Amino acid sequence: MRHRTSPADLEGPPPGLPHIIGNEAAERFSFYGMKAVLAVFITDYLHLMDPAVGSAMSEAAAAEKVHLFNSAVYATPLIGALLADLFLGKFRVIIALSMVYCAGHAALAAMGLCGSSPLWLIAGLALIALGSGGIKPCVSAHLGDQFGTRNSHLLPKLFNGFYFAINFGAFVSTLLTPWLLEWYGPHWAFGIPGILMALATLIFWLGRHRFIHVPAGGRRFIRECFSRQGLTALLKLLPLYLFVAIFWALFDQTGSTWIFQSREMDRHFLGIEWLPSQIQSLNSVFVLTFIPLFAYVVYPLLDRLWHLTPLRKVGLGLFIMAASFALVGEIQSWIDDGEKPSVSWQILAFALLTAAEVMVSIVALEFAYTQAPKTMKSLLMCYYLGAVALGNYLVAEVNHFIQIPSAAEEQLERQLSELPSDWQSSPRNVILAGHDGVSGQGGDDFIVRLENGRRTALEIPGQIHYQNAARKITAAARAAGDRLPPTNRFTDLGQDPWGNPLRYEILNSTRFRIISDGPDRQSHSPWDQGILVDITHPAPPAKASWFDRFRPAETWLSTRKRKLGLPSPPEATTTSSTRYDITPFSGGQTKLRGAAYFHFFTWLMLGTAVAFIPFALAYRAKTHLQD
Repeated sequence: MRHRTSPADLEGPPPGLPHIIGNEAAERFSFYGMKAVLAVFITDYLHLMDPAVGSAMSEAAAAEKVHLFNSAVYATPLIGALLADLFLGKFRVIIALSMVYCAGHAALAAMGLCGSSPLWLIAGLALIALGSGGIKPCVSAHLGDQFGTRNSHLLPKLFNGFYFAINFGAFVSTLLTPWLLEWYGPHWAFGIPGILMALATLIFWLGRHRFIHVPAGGRRFIRECFSRQGLTALLKLLPLYLFVAIFWALFDQTGSTWIFQSREMDRHFLGIEWLPSQIQSLNSVFVLTFIPLFAYVVYPLLDRLWHLTPLRKVGLGLFIMAASFALVGEIQSWIDDGEKPSVSWQILAFALLTAAEVMVSIVALEFAYTQAPKTMKSLLMCYYLGAVALGNYLVAEVNHFIQIPSAAEEQLERQLSELPSDWQSSPRNVILAGHDGVSGQGGDDFIVRLENGRRTALEIPGQIHYQNAARKITAAARAAGDRLPPTNRFTDLGQDPWGNPLRYEILNSTRFRIISDGPDRQSHSPWDQGILVDITHPAPPAKASWFDRFRPAETWLSTRKRKLGLPSPPEATTTSSTRYDITPFSGGQTKLRGAAYFHFFTWLMLGTAVAFIPFALAYRAKTHLQD
């Protein structure tokens, strides 16, 4: 059957629109559902998926991996755009890469069933990055291709509807998949999004006879890319993409650092205790509310006072994003002081972030399409998405830079490779040389206890000094009703074996550490050492709920740890009194911790917003539509 290659002369919506929006809702369910649980899965579940239990990944390392994946997702659109605009056309590329997308979800669901789970994770994320990223510039550009001159006035409203579908799918999935991960485990949490991706592919394929199939540009595409008009469009939009990159560097942290922050908050809201990964679902609720609110109320009112061009909307959004991160930084400062603030504060930050998203993301998406020459729609959309990749890569690099390796862990990895092949079958102690590089001398050695192939304990040099200091903090906390005392109360806790002062630092309301600069006498180095103290409060009586009938008696994580012979998570432990557990460490901390991390990105965003003003004043827009 021959397909139309140019839009019909219509005043109303194009006939293929329901298939595009239905496909987008299902595809976004699959992507955001998987993404919602990825950070928590990497820190809490990945090391338990295989029989040989590994070490849990730190939050900074997990954030690095999540943002590297996000960066890949938004970098691969260049592949899809070139295939669509140069060779195959948008429809064929969308169908082909959707199959790759489905295979990626299948790989994630297979973790723990056979082979190495970290390898399955890498394979699954790579396939999803190629599939999801490859179709991104094609789907939004394919939507724009359905419009001609007579119905082009509907583009803003239909792009809003497109964004509505994205956020409806995201809302449902970010509520459901964290709950599936908590109670039914990774196979269901990653498997159901895979099923939705297959459904999305089917919905799109069923609309094949109703779409406008704009053919690939071929040589015309190459000529237009290197024409004066094409190069001018690319160069004019390049600064906009750089500003948008910083916006996305902050925005996508709702799926990593914001989740880790919500773990330390009181997550009761509207009479419900939310899982950390579920809080981000409220972003979708705000989007669904703010889209009509801004389109029909906010923009018309502001336009009466100040003519709102697309770039002015973007500029306002950048300043609002800076305010959102400033609030998150303030929340983190409360956590750093040992408080447990209400999650409603983070929800307020989400409201500000969503207002910024509506003003930056939707407007910039539409603006990038209208500014692209006719045969370069997918390519220019690809450059816009490349800005998202750049922003996420920046966050990944920051989180990589702030990680401090562990001197003990690095030595242990080398030493395990030299042990006899049967070392996992019997308990043993491993002596690791200290800073002087010679074991058995100087009193600076580490001792690692191994049992059943797992590390059960680490002993650091001079551990008794750190424990004595921790006892003072613990006694003060018990006297205050198990509330951690302020850090300025304990300015003299003694010294480590090398004469460095011991420091008391609060990490959150249930964790503090005693730390020193260690044998190299340098802070923020792999030789920093100390002990972490975790506080476990008595579990409150469980409240019966009608929702209990849909879940097992205990979480998947508790069941899995019991099968592996590991202690249950503290949250699942019933105690009659508050318990203080110590864990020695060597290095493995971060250089940019707590509120300082969020303040860094706040100032970065504020500087970006200020720098955007002269660009917006100088830019001259020129619109190109299909006809």
